[in-house]
Amino acid sequence: MGELPAPLKFAIVFVLVSFAAMAIEGLYLVNLNSKPSMAVMHHHGGPLIVGAGGHAHAEEGNMHEDDPRMDASGGHAMAEGGHAPEEGHAHAALTSFGPGEGPHVHELDLAELNHVDDIAADAAAVPPSSWKRGPEVVKVLLEAREVVSELAPNITYYYWTYNGTVPGPMIRVREGDTVELTLRNHESSLHNHSIDLHAVNGPGGGSGATQVAPGEQKTFTFKALNPGAYVYHCATHNIPTHMTNGMYGLIVVEPEGGLPAVDREFYVMQGEVYTAGAIGEQGFQMFSGEKMQQEMPDYVVWNGRVNALVDRPLRARVGETVRLFVGNGGVAKISSFHVIGEIFDRVFHEAGRLVNRDVQTTLVPAGGATITDFKVNVPGAYVLVDHSLARLDKGAWGVLVVEGEAQPEIYSGAPGAGSGH
Repeated sequence: MGELPAPLKFAIVFVLVSFAAMAIEGLYLVNLNSKPSMAVMHHHGGPLIVGAGGHAHAEEGNMHEDDPRMDASGGHAMAEGGHAPEEGHAHAALTSFGPGEGPHVHELDLAELNHVDDIAADAAAVPPSSWKRGPEVVKVLLEAREVVSELAPNITYYYWTYNGTVPGPMIRVREGDTVELTLRNHESSLHNHSIDLHAVNGPGGGSGATQVAPGEQKTFTFKALNPGAYVYHCATHNIPTHMTNGMYGLIVVEPEGGLPAVDREFYVMQGEVYTAGAIGEQGFQMFSGEKMQQEMPDYVVWNGRVNALVDRPLRARVGETVRLFVGNGGVAKISSFHVIGEIFDRVFHEAGRLVNRDVQTTLVPAGGATITDFKVNVPGAYVLVDHSLARLDKGAWGVLVVEGEAQPEIYSGAPGAGSGH
């Protein structure tokens, strides 16, 4: 076939763009001007539950028989090859042109949700090295839990997690190990969940073997063939919704002979949070699927929340070597990872075998990781940032506190954090 005439090309593009605009405009997942409410209201004696954007709806839900998202049997339509939505919960959903159901939020009865005091995973909670032992079967148990916790001061959010923290716990094995992984979905969850580990050689990374409804658990095994640090995340539709709500972590597969010895290791992951309210709007905030589709996060955070690595900073002493396992659980943004006042002596590029040296800033792709090693020579407070610095005020910073004797021959300035670069 020959090339289409220019007027016909323009007409096709215009129709497609118009269709997409009408489809999104006609849906009601979020109202960016609405304020989510913590109240549990009542209507004709029955409870109302807070839906997307903080609106209250009758318990029966707000779908109608003529809703285009309903299939012939009255249930939610499912894309070919996708996973069936959870039963028993009405939800609003944005149109998706991808392989699965679009971003959606179940209506919530906030009084029934579990709460945790701190969602942030401890950056110092790094399992010990395992390379000195021989290959063996390693059993791992993870539990999907949905909880409410503080995102920022006076702001709470509905997180979906592994083991109740963001990120989920680091898994550490060695090359040649066989991993027997069990995923349990807590009975209080409102959603199905799963896990896709990027360290797996097999279709779906394990997600097809671990689709679990609330109260269920499933187990599968895989052999750790490739050394590196790999992201794991939920892969139940809508996948980016599950990820941005907190379902991600790292699995480290150590090479034969192990990684170079260091004095301290830390585990940090960047993530994105999309809220119905504007950044800083206080109270309970619902997830915004519309903002996620537009790739406009309100918060970009380390370890799940604003100030997670400020309230509990990383700590080391002068002369020690520090290793940072850095992952990116975000669904849209690449991280430009930098420690103000330090130079990475060694970077395992994208957490693989390739080593780069004397690096100022290293890229961490969405769904990827890096490993950085450096010696701390001077005491003071060193700020961890995504050097896409517009994200600094969205929460993308933390602190490494180094204690010890001053080293004026290396640096003669005051031991404060400074304004940085």
